[in-house]
Amino acid sequence: MVRKIIFYENHFIEFYQNQDEKVKSKIQYVFEMIKQVERVPEKFLKHLEGTESLFEVRVEYQSNIYRIFCCFD
Repeated sequence: MVRKIIFYENHFIEFYQNQDEKVKSKIQYVFEMIKQVERVPEKFLKHLEGTESLFEVRVEYQSNIYRIFCCFD
């Protein structure tokens, strides 16, 4: 199984380009996991309660948690 990641407009790309290399590397790691792993651990991908199809991708680096909102088709 391989999922395809599609970005809406330029919102994520602009955010991503402003991060340091370590954060970019961690984001890439989580995206690869989402693309290839059937059941991604909740530490990295969590369904948001109260919504039908909204999820948050969670990337931790140092004392920061970066949240990237997504949905699946």
